[in-house]
Amino acid sequence: MTDSTDNDRPDPATDGGTDHSQRLESASDGVNEQLENIRQTRRQRALGWLAGVAALVFILLQGLAATEFFDDGTEFTWSHFSGRMGDYFPVTDYGGIPFLDVGRYWEFIWVNDLIYDSDIGGLLFQFPPSGADLYAFFFQELGMFAIFGEAGITLAMGLVGTILGFPLALLFSILGSERVTPFPINFIFRGIMSFIRAIPAIIWALIFIALVGLGAAAATLAIALNTIGNLGRLFVEELEELEEGPIEAMQMTGANKSQIVFFGMLSQVKTSFIAWTLYIFEINVRAAVTVGVIGAGGLGAVVAAQENFFNFANMMATLLVIFVLIFLVELFSQRLRARLRSDEEKMGWRELIVGMPNRFADSLMK
Repeated sequence: MTDSTDNDRPDPATDGGTDHSQRLESASDGVNEQLENIRQTRRQRALGWLAGVAALVFILLQGLAATEFFDDGTEFTWSHFSGRMGDYFPVTDYGGIPFLDVGRYWEFIWVNDLIYDSDIGGLLFQFPPSGADLYAFFFQELGMFAIFGEAGITLAMGLVGTILGFPLALLFSILGSERVTPFPINFIFRGIMSFIRAIPAIIWALIFIALVGLGAAAATLAIALNTIGNLGRLFVEELEELEEGPIEAMQMTGANKSQIVFFGMLSQVKTSFIAWTLYIFEINVRAAVTVGVIGAGGLGAVVAAQENFFNFANMMATLLVIFVLIFLVELFSQRLRARLRSDEEKMGWRELIVGMPNRFADSLMK
């Protein structure tokens, strides 16, 4: 005997080709229709992801070909890579056991004054102290940065570039904000900052070399100009997101334009402005290494010189100094920015340094 429910169920072939094999028998037609729409959406989304991944892989292959990854001259093999590692990481034997020759790194770092200039440091670290030498260190040699050798020069390039670029970045951001300067006049200042950002710092350094000569001064000016474009853009975005309440309140009291800018706008963003400036300072220290590669001084110039002489072990030693310098700058900047946030626990420098192993271990256990 044939079940009547089977006779009443529509045939998929006569029902527009719709498969009802996954219908919920206990649910209404509306619920089943919504369920089918969800399944259809998921299928379309999956197909979209597959198409996107396939397009990305195709573009990647095109890019690899354009960057000569598939050329015969590119020796992209593990044997070639492992064979060259000995040039960067010299090995020495102790009792027949190979170890990384850290002493060779340290010898190059010390002899070439990468982290300490003994001539300038001799004026400061001596016993008994000499008043004349201390005066010469602080006021004649101006050795607060120079005492740290090439690392100190690199740090000074990033710091001075940030300080020199900050005033114009602040000015251009204020004038580039539509809250202060009406459209389209404000886009003149935004366009200037965009033009500065469009040209990398290393290109600006090449331009300034023609003006002030090859050296750290050209690199510092390039970093300062780059700061105007990068920091100014961040400042503009902060000004555009301000709350209208304090500004409107000052307008109703009859405050003039400059009072509104300084007390109604900048007072709201001073903390974020300081935090963004510290962040750009981190970037500028890295940029100081980059522009130094063209011979503009600092650790970057040392890296370029050692690479030209094919002294890859010495180049690696310099890269280690760069890593330590960048790490310390980021640590200082991050903790200073953290102290600007009222909702984060404040820690002293002693607690910060001594407690670092415990915090690191705690982060691994989370």
